[in-house]
Amino acid sequence: MCCDLKRRFLLLYATQKGQAKAIAEEIWQQAGAHGLEADMHCISEMDKYNLETEKDPVVIVISTTGTGDPPDTARKLVKKIQDTTLPPDHFAHLQYGLLGLGDSEYTFFCNGGKTVDRRLQELGAQHFYNTGLADDSVGLELVVDPWIDGLWLALEEALLLQKEKEGMSSDAVSSSLNAAPHIGHELNSSSEVQNLKLEDERVRSSDVLTQKLVDIHLVASTRDTEPSLVHSVPPVSQSALNIPALPPEYIEVQFQDAHGENPRLSSLISEGTTFEVPVTKAVQLTREDAIKTALLLELDIADTVFDYQPGDAFCVICPNNVNEVEELLHILGLSEKGEYFVCVKVKQGTKKKGAAHPQHIPERSTLKFILTWCLEIRAIPKKAFLRALVECTSDAGEKRRLQELCSRQGASDYTRFIRDSNVCLLDLLQAFPSCKPSLNLLIEYLPKLQARSYSVSSSNLYQPGKLWFVFNIVEFPACPTRRVSRKGVCTGWLAELVAPLLHPNKNTLGTKGGSSSTIKIPIFAHPNNTFHLPADPSVPFMMVGPGTGISPFIGFLQHRQKLREEHTDWEFGETWLFFGCRHQDRDYLFKQLRCFLENGTLTHLKVCFSRDSSSAEVAPPKYVQDVIRLYAKEVARVLLKERGYFYVCGDKKHMADGVSDAVVDILSMEMEADKLEAMKILAMLREAKRYLQDVWS
Repeated sequence: MCCDLKRRFLLLYATQKGQAKAIAEEIWQQAGAHGLEADMHCISEMDKYNLETEKDPVVIVISTTGTGDPPDTARKLVKKIQDTTLPPDHFAHLQYGLLGLGDSEYTFFCNGGKTVDRRLQELGAQHFYNTGLADDSVGLELVVDPWIDGLWLALEEALLLQKEKEGMSSDAVSSSLNAAPHIGHELNSSSEVQNLKLEDERVRSSDVLTQKLVDIHLVASTRDTEPSLVHSVPPVSQSALNIPALPPEYIEVQFQDAHGENPRLSSLISEGTTFEVPVTKAVQLTREDAIKTALLLELDIADTVFDYQPGDAFCVICPNNVNEVEELLHILGLSEKGEYFVCVKVKQGTKKKGAAHPQHIPERSTLKFILTWCLEIRAIPKKAFLRALVECTSDAGEKRRLQELCSRQGASDYTRFIRDSNVCLLDLLQAFPSCKPSLNLLIEYLPKLQARSYSVSSSNLYQPGKLWFVFNIVEFPACPTRRVSRKGVCTGWLAELVAPLLHPNKNTLGTKGGSSSTIKIPIFAHPNNTFHLPADPSVPFMMVGPGTGISPFIGFLQHRQKLREEHTDWEFGETWLFFGCRHQDRDYLFKQLRCFLENGTLTHLKVCFSRDSSSAEVAPPKYVQDVIRLYAKEVARVLLKERGYFYVCGDKKHMADGVSDAVVDILSMEMEADKLEAMKILAMLREAKRYLQDVWS
């Protein structure tokens, strides 16, 4: 291969939480071993690249956020390419390959990537490699790994064609192509994905490439016939392993004295203005014997400029569990240095491309502050993190098992024992006691501790200066991969924080304590652009919200009641609410819904209880989707004849999908159309923002 041949490609990534960036960095790292130069940039850095004049192949890795939006870092580019005045051959010179990241638990799967892909095609750009769509609900690596494997041959072909177009001799490039791994790069079926393999011995022998060969054989104990987090069985235990390359370290940590102040929490948030607001009321909505514990909290926002509409969301800035932070410090051997200030810098001479100080880590703060407020210590470790942990592990057996878990051969074990089991760093360090990672490694690999989003459950018109929200306390029971039970990071913290309000000893909720006893939490706005009441109050709407999914609809009904009181001359459309829970006497969250029914704010209330027994001859429906089917004509009338709205809030997999299936069946039956036609109608309703979802997985 001639050294003077141009072997560059442009590598762009758009990330919301860091996954797309990490994958782009993996591509950049592998490119060198393939004799290629990846010119990598965040897609927002539009001053560093120019798609209008780009002649080399372009590789794009892009995630999806919200309800199908491109990441914040891609908004500027998306707005630019969606300019309707651009001619259809605007990007006719551009050849690209795109890898989209998403989660099929949500309706608009990989829509960030699809939006960019579709628009580039409309403007004349050409694929040099098939688009890959990776699904976080089953494991991004199932598509990402083979997509990257096939990328190199596709790039070689694209570069060869580019040189031919430029009129250069392609002999040298052809010889390079002949030596390249012969990989089919059509990602159209799971069997093809699994059959993708690298065959190039030059690639295998490289010490910086993903295909580093490890061949350590450990004989499994005859009594251990089942795999576990710490133990493997054949064929994995007897396989030569393909493990990721070890990424270069890039963070340097220096301990300083214990004097100074930690930064304000607001400095950690770039999304908007942060407010520290008092919790004025806490109510447990479920009985003690309910399967889940639901709490309602009331916040006092009267002294702030925080504003919201019913249907909006907001974010709570929460810390990691204090006991888990202490345990992590103990395992790291840093218990005595928790209150020491640390200075975090980029390591001089690091080989990591684009190494930069992590934005979520303060320049100077205490070690305990970083572990408490900055790093998601509960994050499920990525394979690259496991690969780095291998180097920190002294026991040969533990080392081998970590290698297996980050290898191609151990992919199913990784999914089963780490991803699906919600294993975190603490679980790993307990399971592999000889693993002693450095602090800089944690800062490099643990993602930012994200603020948690909650739906507003009130109306500022109905109760000015107050904000309600409802949540279940998330529980993670102990299991073979997790020695102790845990509560959700934010819900567990909130529950502990408001315990004095839930169980007051001598004081009542109305008793004012001193300022030192005031419970405050930091929040910031996270408005929902679509999940709002119809602008025209005469339009009818239906709400489906089982369990805590009812939360935004309490705000809807409060708002509607106040509007009815203030505007007696207005015409108001009918309102429907479908609510469900397990037991009527244990977790019927808002029995005061009857008040809305009695005063006319709510026209129809339909409830169901999935775990209550019934002595009726015909068993009542158990789930909201079953109840909806009983009112098929009314659903069709509201959606089709009266152009009403349909809102769904709650669990995606076990409820929202069932509700949309029920609506499709209703549309098909009432329109006397086939199911495909009904699905198209539902898609049109979504597009018109008349079928709206606020769901979680």
